[in-house]
Amino acid sequence: MIPMALPKGSENTSCKYVRCANDTRHTLSVAAPLQYARGMASIRDTQPPIVPVQTPTRAAMALPVYIPTFLLSFGQGLLIPTLPYFAKGFGVAESLIGFAVAAAAIGTLIADVPVGIVLGQLGRRRAMLIGITLVAVSTFLVALLHNYPVLVVCRLVEGVGTALWGISRHAYITDVAPRAQRGKFIATFGGVNRLGIFAGPFIGGVLGDRFGLTLSFYIAAALTAVAGVLAVTFIRETGVRGVAVPNSDLRWRSVARLFRTHRVDLSSAGAAQVFVQMIRSGRQLIIPLYAADILHLGVGQAGAIITIAATVDMALFIPAGWVMDRFGRKWASVPSFAMMGLGMALIPLAGSFGGLLFAASVIGFGNGLGSGSMMTLGADLAPPDAVGEFLGLWRFVGDAGTASGPLVVGIFAGTLGLFTTAFCLAGTGFVAAGILWWLVRETLTPEPAKN
Repeated sequence: MIPMALPKGSENTSCKYVRCANDTRHTLSVAAPLQYARGMASIRDTQPPIVPVQTPTRAAMALPVYIPTFLLSFGQGLLIPTLPYFAKGFGVAESLIGFAVAAAAIGTLIADVPVGIVLGQLGRRRAMLIGITLVAVSTFLVALLHNYPVLVVCRLVEGVGTALWGISRHAYITDVAPRAQRGKFIATFGGVNRLGIFAGPFIGGVLGDRFGLTLSFYIAAALTAVAGVLAVTFIRETGVRGVAVPNSDLRWRSVARLFRTHRVDLSSAGAAQVFVQMIRSGRQLIIPLYAADILHLGVGQAGAIITIAATVDMALFIPAGWVMDRFGRKWASVPSFAMMGLGMALIPLAGSFGGLLFAASVIGFGNGLGSGSMMTLGADLAPPDAVGEFLGLWRFVGDAGTASGPLVVGIFAGTLGLFTTAFCLAGTGFVAAGILWWLVRETLTPEPAKN
C-alpha cells in the first residue's frame, strides 16, 4: 500500500485514512480516493441541498429568529401562573402538581442528546418545524382533553419539542453568525426570550381570572403556531456551509476528538455551566421563600421584587452582547457570575422589602450581563462538522443544572435553612466565575480563513 499525503483542508472529509507507521501525519491509501468519491456521491444523494447563507444583520434575524422566539416565550409565559392552578383543579397532590409543572423540563433534558444526534440528518429547518409542531399540538391538547395523565404526557412531549426547537435555533445562529458578532446575536436572542417570559405571566394571570384557565393554553398554542410559520417561512437550511455533511459516525468522531484535545476547557466550562444554571433557577425559588418565611411579605410584594429584578435583567442584553464581541466572552461571563454570587450572598443580610429588592436586583444585573454567554461559549466550542451533536450535549449539561437548581434549594432549605442555602448558592456563582477565568480559554478568536 502506497502512502499518499492528504490534500490541505481535507481533514474534515468522510474519507477513510490510515497513519503511516513512521509518520504522524494523516495518509491516504491508493484506494481511498475511490472510497472518498463514492462516499461523497452517497452523501449528495441522501442529503437535502444546502443553500449558501450570507451573514445577516441582527435586524435581518428578526423574522426568522427573534420574533418567533418572542412569540413562543410569551406563550409559555402565559402558562406560568395558570399551569399550577390548572393541575390543582384535577384534585391531585402537590407533588403531582409539581411534577406536571416540571414535566416539560424533564422532556427537554431527556431529548437534548438524541436531538443533537439526529439534527444532522433532519437539518435545522426541518427540526424547527417538527419541534414547533410538537409544542403547539401538545399545548392545544392539554386544554382540549382536560385530563391529568394527558397533561403530564403532553408536557413531556412539549419538552421534546422545545429541545428540537431550541437546539436547531442555536445551531442556526452558530451557522450564520460570524464569531466576531456571535455574542451580539445570541445575547439579543436571549434577551428577546426573557422579554417574552417577563411579559407573559401578568397577562396569563388576568386571562385566567376573567376567562378561565384553558384560554391561556389555546392562546399559547396559537402563538406557537404563528412562530413556527414565521420561522419555517424565513429560515433557509444552513448545516455546514459549503461542505458535504459527513455521516453520524464521523460527526461523533469529531466530537470525541474535540473532547480529547480540549478536555480541560470543556470539562471546566461544563462544570461552570451547571453551577451558573443552578443559581439562575434556584433564585426563582429562594427569593419568594425568603420573602414569605423570613420577611413575611405578601405575594404581591414578592412578585414586585421579582418583576423589578427581571426588568434590570432585561435591560442589559444589548450591552452584554457588545462586551462579549468587543472584549471577549470572559469579560461578560466572569463578572456576571461573580455578581450573581454577590447578590445571592446579600439575601440572608436583607431585613426588609428594600434589602431583598436590592439583593434581587444585583442578581438580575449579573444575570443580564451574562445574557447568552453560555450559549455563545457553546457555539464557539462546537466543531463545525458536528454542531448538532455538540450542542445537544452542551444543552444537556445546562438543562441538568437548571433542573437541579430548585431541587437543591428545596433539599438544602429543608435541612440547613434558607440562610445557609443562600450562601451555598452564592458559592456556586463565585466558583463558576473562578472556573471560567482560570481554567477556560478565551474563545473570541479570529475565524479561520475559508477557501
